[in-house]
Amino acid sequence: MAAFAGRQSISDLPKRLAIFPLGGVLLLPRSELPLNIFEPRYLRMVGDAMKAERMIGMVQPDTEEGLELEKDPAARPSVYSIGCAGRITSFSETADGRMLIVLTGVCRFRIVEELPPGDLPYRVIVPDYSAFAADLDAESGAILSDRRGLLRNFDEIFAAHGLRADWSDAEGATDEALINALAMVSPYSPQEKQALLEAVDLRTRAEVLRALTDIALAEKKGGIPPVIQ
Repeated sequence: MAAFAGRQSISDLPKRLAIFPLGGVLLLPRSELPLNIFEPRYLRMVGDAMKAERMIGMVQPDTEEGLELEKDPAARPSVYSIGCAGRITSFSETADGRMLIVLTGVCRFRIVEELPPGDLPYRVIVPDYSAFAADLDAESGAILSDRRGLLRNFDEIFAAHGLRADWSDAEGATDEALINALAMVSPYSPQEKQALLEAVDLRTRAEVLRALTDIALAEKKGGIPPVIQ
Protein backbone atom coordinates (compact mmCIF):
# COMPACT_ATOMS: atom_id res chain seq x y z
CA MET A 1 0.00 0.00 0.00
CA ALA A 2 1.52 3.31 -1.05
CA ALA A 3 1.97 6.12 1.43
CA PHE A 4 0.15 8.59 -0.82
CA ALA A 5 -2.18 8.16 -3.74
CA GLY A 6 -0.20 8.82 -6.90
CA ARG A 7 3.13 7.99 -5.24
CA GLN A 8 3.38 4.27 -5.91
CA SER A 9 7.18 4.03 -5.89
CA ILE A 10 10.31 6.02 -5.18
CA SER A 11 10.44 6.91 -8.88
CA ASP A 12 7.43 9.17 -8.25
CA LEU A 13 9.29 11.23 -5.63
CA PRO A 14 10.92 14.56 -6.53
CA LYS A 15 14.41 14.45 -8.06
CA ARG A 16 15.31 17.74 -6.40
CA LEU A 17 14.30 18.63 -2.88
CA ALA A 18 14.44 21.79 -0.77
CA ILE A 19 15.84 21.04 2.67
CA PHE A 20 15.04 22.55 6.04
CA PRO A 21 17.98 22.05 8.46
CA LEU A 22 16.63 22.02 11.99
CA GLY A 23 18.47 20.44 14.91
CA GLY A 24 16.57 18.20 17.29
CA VAL A 25 13.55 17.96 14.97
CA LEU A 26 12.65 14.55 13.59
CA LEU A 27 10.30 13.61 10.76
CA LEU A 28 9.46 9.96 10.09
CA PRO A 29 7.35 8.27 7.40
CA ARG A 30 3.58 8.62 7.96
CA SER A 31 4.14 10.87 10.97
CA GLU A 32 3.01 14.47 11.18
CA LEU A 33 5.28 17.38 12.05
CA PRO A 34 3.71 20.83 12.67
CA LEU A 35 5.99 23.75 11.80
CA ASN A 36 5.72 27.48 12.41
CA ILE A 37 7.47 29.16 9.47
CA PHE A 38 8.55 32.79 9.91
CA GLU A 39 12.04 33.27 8.44
CA PRO A 40 11.91 34.90 4.97
CA ARG A 41 14.03 32.17 3.32
CA TYR A 42 11.73 29.43 4.58
CA LEU A 43 8.58 31.39 3.79
CA ARG A 44 9.90 31.46 0.22
CA MET A 45 10.70 27.75 0.39
CA VAL A 46 7.19 26.82 1.54
CA GLY A 47 5.62 29.13 -1.02
CA ASP A 48 7.65 27.52 -3.82
CA ALA A 49 6.84 24.02 -2.55
CA MET A 50 3.12 24.81 -2.54
CA LYS A 51 3.35 25.77 -6.21
CA ALA A 52 5.11 22.51 -7.09
CA GLU A 53 5.06 19.07 -5.44
CA ARG A 54 4.48 20.31 -1.87
CA MET A 55 7.55 18.36 -0.70
CA ILE A 56 10.29 19.46 1.73
CA GLY A 57 13.19 17.50 3.21
CA MET A 58 13.90 17.71 6.93
CA VAL A 59 17.57 17.31 7.91
CA GLN A 60 19.73 18.14 10.92
CA PRO A 61 23.05 20.00 11.14
CA ASP A 62 25.70 17.45 12.07
CA THR A 63 27.93 19.60 14.30
CA GLU A 64 27.47 21.80 17.34
CA GLU A 65 28.68 24.75 15.28
CA GLY A 66 26.04 23.99 12.66
CA LEU A 67 23.33 23.95 15.29
CA GLU A 68 24.41 27.41 16.42
CA LEU A 69 24.26 28.74 12.84
CA GLU A 70 20.67 27.68 12.15
CA LYS A 71 19.34 31.24 12.32
CA ASP A 72 22.05 32.74 10.10
CA PRO A 73 20.56 33.06 6.58
CA ALA A 74 24.05 33.24 5.06
CA ALA A 75 25.30 30.07 6.75
CA ARG A 76 25.24 26.71 5.03
CA PRO A 77 26.32 24.33 7.81
CA SER A 78 27.05 20.71 7.00
CA VAL A 79 24.14 18.38 7.64
CA TYR A 80 23.66 14.68 8.20
CA SER A 81 23.53 12.76 4.94
CA ILE A 82 20.17 11.16 5.75
CA GLY A 83 16.90 13.04 6.14
CA CYS A 84 13.19 12.51 5.55
CA ALA A 85 11.02 13.99 2.82
CA GLY A 86 7.59 15.22 3.87
CA ARG A 87 4.54 16.44 2.03
CA ILE A 88 2.74 19.62 3.12
CA THR A 89 -0.67 18.26 4.11
CA SER A 90 -1.92 21.32 6.00
CA PHE A 91 -1.23 24.98 5.29
CA SER A 92 -2.48 28.27 6.70
CA GLU A 93 -1.25 31.86 6.86
CA THR A 94 -1.41 34.12 9.90
CA ALA A 95 -2.17 37.82 10.07
CA ASP A 96 1.45 38.58 11.01
CA GLY A 97 2.87 36.84 7.94
CA ARG A 98 3.79 33.45 9.34
CA MET A 99 2.90 30.11 7.72
CA LEU A 100 1.62 27.23 9.82
CA ILE A 101 2.13 23.93 8.05
CA VAL A 102 2.01 20.23 8.78
CA LEU A 103 4.52 17.96 7.07
CA THR A 104 3.56 14.31 6.74
CA GLY A 105 6.59 12.07 6.36
CA VAL A 106 6.81 10.16 3.08
CA CYS A 107 10.26 8.60 2.64
CA ARG A 108 13.78 8.95 3.95
CA PHE A 109 16.60 9.88 1.59
CA ARG A 110 20.36 10.09 1.36
CA ILE A 111 21.84 13.34 0.05
CA VAL A 112 23.72 12.74 -3.22
CA GLU A 113 24.78 16.34 -3.71
CA GLU A 114 23.78 19.87 -2.85
CA LEU A 115 22.99 22.12 -5.80
CA PRO A 116 24.50 25.61 -6.22
CA PRO A 117 22.29 28.21 -4.53
CA GLY A 118 21.67 30.37 -7.58
CA ASP A 119 19.10 33.02 -6.64
CA LEU A 120 17.28 30.82 -4.11
CA PRO A 121 17.56 31.79 -0.42
CA TYR A 122 17.15 28.17 0.70
CA ARG A 123 19.13 24.99 0.05
CA VAL A 124 18.27 22.33 -2.55
CA ILE A 125 19.69 18.82 -2.79
CA VAL A 126 19.56 15.80 -5.06
CA PRO A 127 18.06 12.99 -2.94
CA ASP A 128 18.50 9.23 -3.32
CA TYR A 129 15.53 7.30 -1.90
CA SER A 130 16.61 3.86 -3.12
CA ALA A 131 17.74 2.51 0.26
CA PHE A 132 14.42 3.47 1.85
CA ALA A 133 11.79 2.17 -0.58
CA ALA A 134 10.17 0.24 2.29
CA ASP A 135 9.23 3.58 3.87
CA LEU A 136 6.38 3.83 1.37
CA ASP A 137 4.64 0.83 2.93
CA ALA A 138 3.06 1.01 6.37
CA GLU A 139 4.30 -1.41 9.04
CA SER A 140 1.28 -3.33 10.32
CA GLY A 141 2.90 -5.96 12.52
CA ALA A 142 3.22 -5.98 16.30
CA ILE A 143 6.57 -4.59 17.45
CA LEU A 144 6.12 -3.56 21.08
CA SER A 145 5.84 -6.22 23.77
CA ASP A 146 5.21 -3.78 26.65
CA ARG A 147 3.52 -0.61 25.43
CA ARG A 148 2.36 0.44 28.89
CA GLY A 149 5.84 0.04 30.32
CA LEU A 150 7.33 2.17 27.57
CA LEU A 151 4.74 4.90 28.17
CA ARG A 152 5.42 4.81 31.93
CA ASN A 153 9.11 5.28 31.21
CA PHE A 154 8.35 8.24 28.98
CA ASP A 155 6.18 9.75 31.71
CA GLU A 156 9.27 9.70 33.96
CA ILE A 157 11.47 11.23 31.29
CA PHE A 158 8.96 13.95 30.47
CA ALA A 159 8.49 14.73 34.16
CA ALA A 160 12.26 15.21 34.52
CA HIS A 161 11.99 17.87 31.79
CA GLY A 162 8.95 19.54 33.34
CA LEU A 163 6.62 18.05 30.71
CA ARG A 164 3.41 16.07 30.85
CA ALA A 165 1.99 13.71 28.23
CA ASP A 166 -1.57 12.81 27.31
CA TRP A 167 -1.65 9.17 26.22
CA SER A 168 -5.40 9.08 25.53
CA ASP A 169 -4.82 8.38 21.84
CA ALA A 170 -2.07 5.82 22.42
CA GLU A 171 -4.39 2.89 23.12
CA GLY A 172 -5.76 2.81 19.58
CA ALA A 173 -2.50 3.68 17.82
CA THR A 174 -0.59 1.11 15.80
CA ASP A 175 2.87 0.16 17.00
CA GLU A 176 4.34 2.07 14.06
CA ALA A 177 2.42 5.23 14.91
CA LEU A 178 3.32 5.01 18.61
CA ILE A 179 7.02 4.28 18.07
CA ASN A 180 7.38 7.10 15.56
CA ALA A 181 5.39 9.55 17.70
CA LEU A 182 7.55 8.81 20.75
CA ALA A 183 10.72 9.12 18.69
CA MET A 184 9.63 12.51 17.37
CA VAL A 185 8.55 14.01 20.72
CA SER A 186 11.38 12.50 22.77
CA PRO A 187 13.58 15.11 24.51
CA TYR A 188 16.76 13.54 23.18
CA SER A 189 19.80 15.15 21.55
CA PRO A 190 20.09 15.75 17.80
CA GLN A 191 22.62 12.90 17.59
CA GLU A 192 20.23 10.53 19.35
CA LYS A 193 17.33 11.59 17.16
CA GLN A 194 19.49 10.99 14.10
CA ALA A 195 20.10 7.44 15.35
CA LEU A 196 16.32 6.97 15.51
CA LEU A 197 15.94 8.30 11.97
CA GLU A 198 18.67 6.08 10.56
CA ALA A 199 17.41 2.87 12.17
CA VAL A 200 17.13 0.28 9.40
CA ASP A 201 13.52 -0.61 10.10
CA LEU A 202 10.75 -0.05 12.62
CA ARG A 203 11.83 -2.91 14.88
CA THR A 204 15.35 -1.49 15.05
CA ARG A 205 13.95 1.99 15.73
CA ALA A 206 11.94 0.55 18.62
CA GLU A 207 15.10 -1.06 20.01
CA VAL A 208 17.05 2.21 19.72
CA LEU A 209 14.17 4.10 21.35
CA ARG A 210 14.04 1.63 24.24
CA ALA A 211 17.84 1.79 24.69
CA LEU A 212 17.81 5.60 24.74
CA THR A 213 14.94 5.55 27.22
CA ASP A 214 16.78 3.13 29.50
CA ILE A 215 19.89 5.32 29.34
CA ALA A 216 17.88 8.46 30.13
CA LEU A 217 16.23 6.81 33.12
CA ALA A 218 19.56 5.45 34.39
CA GLU A 219 21.11 8.93 34.11
CA LYS A 220 18.15 10.38 35.99
CA LYS A 221 18.46 7.84 38.81
CA GLY A 222 22.19 7.39 39.10
CA GLY A 223 24.15 8.94 36.32
CA ILE A 224 25.86 7.12 33.47
CA PRO A 225 27.43 8.65 30.36
CA PRO A 226 25.42 8.60 27.13
CA VAL A 227 26.49 5.93 24.63
CA ILE A 228 24.90 7.28 21.43
CA GLN A 229 27.46 9.42 19.61
